[in-house]
Amino acid sequence: MSRYTITTALPYANGPLHIGHLAGVYIPADVYARFLRRNKHDVLLIGGSDEHGIPITIRAKKEGITPQGVVDRYHELMKQTFIELGISYDNYSRTTAPIHIKTAQDFFLKLYHDGKFIEKETEQYFDEKAKEFLADRYIVGICPKCGNNNAYGDQCEKCGTTLSPDELINPHSMLSGEKPILKKTKHWYLSLNEYQDFISEWILKGHKKDWKPNVYGQVKSWLEEGLKPRAMTRDLDWGVPVPLKDEKGKVLYVWFDAPIGYISSTKEWAEREGKDWKPYWQDSSTKLVHFIAKDNIVFHCIIFPAMLKAHGDYILPDNVPANEFLNLENEKISTSRNWAVWAHEYLHDFPGKQDSLRYTLLANAPESKDNNFTWKDFQTKNNSELVGIFGNFINRVSVLINKYYEGIIPEVSENFHSHELDSLSKISAEISLYLSKYEFRNGLSSLMNLARLGNKFLQEQEPWKKVKEDPEKVKETLYVSAQIAAYLGELSEPFLPFTSKKIMEGLNLTYNSWKELEANKILLPSGSKINLIPLLFDKIDDKEIDYQIEKLENSKKQNENINNNYEAPKESINFDEFEKIDLRIGTILEAKKVEKADKLLQFKVDTGVDIRTIVSGIAESFSPEELVGKQVTVLLNLAPRKIRGIESQGMLLLTQRKDGKFSFITPDDDKIDNGSTVK
Repeated sequence: MSRYTITTALPYANGPLHIGHLAGVYIPADVYARFLRRNKHDVLLIGGSDEHGIPITIRAKKEGITPQGVVDRYHELMKQTFIELGISYDNYSRTTAPIHIKTAQDFFLKLYHDGKFIEKETEQYFDEKAKEFLADRYIVGICPKCGNNNAYGDQCEKCGTTLSPDELINPHSMLSGEKPILKKTKHWYLSLNEYQDFISEWILKGHKKDWKPNVYGQVKSWLEEGLKPRAMTRDLDWGVPVPLKDEKGKVLYVWFDAPIGYISSTKEWAEREGKDWKPYWQDSSTKLVHFIAKDNIVFHCIIFPAMLKAHGDYILPDNVPANEFLNLENEKISTSRNWAVWAHEYLHDFPGKQDSLRYTLLANAPESKDNNFTWKDFQTKNNSELVGIFGNFINRVSVLINKYYEGIIPEVSENFHSHELDSLSKISAEISLYLSKYEFRNGLSSLMNLARLGNKFLQEQEPWKKVKEDPEKVKETLYVSAQIAAYLGELSEPFLPFTSKKIMEGLNLTYNSWKELEANKILLPSGSKINLIPLLFDKIDDKEIDYQIEKLENSKKQNENINNNYEAPKESINFDEFEKIDLRIGTILEAKKVEKADKLLQFKVDTGVDIRTIVSGIAESFSPEELVGKQVTVLLNLAPRKIRGIESQGMLLLTQRKDGKFSFITPDDDKIDNGSTVK
């Protein structure tokens, strides 16, 4: 028996869970934990809500409530959602819990006293009006890669590029709309560069090639670029306070704080259960497995392992089976646009159909590439596969045995055997192999193949026709069918726990170990009594699906109506501030594409004052040739900024349409003198 500590990414407590979360992290982790428990391993499935970080404070400011009010609401909602979906956590905690705050602070102090941090004073963006240092997510500007007007200081969500605030064009504060200044502040940095060789040896030169290619490849890419020191503290008023005397207004970096949540959640479980937490984190024989999505790979494969290594007495991950993303109706799931299937709403709209969702999300799990969920496919999988194949077989077997033999498994000859019985151990071993390799889709497919085998066997034997003419054959047929039904009940438990429980109760069975299933154990010997098992699934009609599709379409229309593609209005400015803006009419003299930048064009513009170079991210809307000679409006007194090594000396005024394309704001007259002021 081995010991496993299984963690799931801590979801931000700033909104409800959606199907992308479930498919990418939580259902696969639950399947794996259930499978290991059935193999009699010592398994601890740990989770919790991430209640610190900028998304929490952004939500709080939008709603006009405290961050604590936000996290209290969504922590309880997520926790209840997990329970209702059968996610079998041993402990689900939260990062505002006192045990977590103490654990995180103690961890920081251990590294601090061991000299693992570099104390460094740097310049960071500061909002003079709000009197706050700005976290990266509170800084918004134009993406230098694609021209998106709403790129954050850490990432452009339109093109996916990782950014730093000083790369943004025309950055401004989300708090006040003001342009931030640079101000000196002190932070504590973990020298990730000192762990470069360790990470490389551990993952690249070690035995981690069985890790998923996306994980291995991303780590390799980060290491090739060279690791750099990273600040482990932030200037914020919401988070775990830095436990150093006289350091006010500083908290632990959320990606220092959050993964320690796995450890504090384990401690919370151990205190409740009267157990020792240390073997689950500090015994080298324990296998640590992180279930995450691909956007968290760097944190779980580089930053957190470096923290654990620096601490000196923790185990490192045995595997990090990160999944890709799930799309919805062929579009990226977006919480801000309400383009999502919310888990708690699904549970309300489809009561008793938890396993229908689990099945569909596992069948479409984004294990190696982004995958897609559609309501029509969900309906098909429920009606054709769960109702028509799986549920139909179980129901027919129980009905026939109760009809012909009063629910008693019929007698067969002592030497009776069939190749269908041989398949039971083979499929058990096949599913076991798939699940041990985190191939949950393949494991589910093997389970359904067993249900198909049972249906095919029953249909070919036609016991309802032969019951009078060949009663011994019918006994054999239903004896075999009963064993297949029993194995479906056993093997479906990691995937479809609610359905499995109904089958096992209907067959009067208790769960066996997986090894017993692989050994081809007969689960329902002759003479066993079974009950009549009602239909396990029922069909989902078109009206239910049409309602869900209409709900999504209405969401899309609402987003279009409020022009959600456009930048939100900024705070008001006074007339004196407006007077500083210098807008002039100019003419484009030259235009060309910027090398290795699909969305950028470089211009020479005659502004009437001078001829200057301007770079703009509009290559997807215009070809260079059609712009030469065009009159444009230029923001003349914008501070120069380097974009892809080119100094851009102004900005062209454009508007962005709903389709994402740009249009110029140009004079109505045929020709205006270059340099004319726009008032």
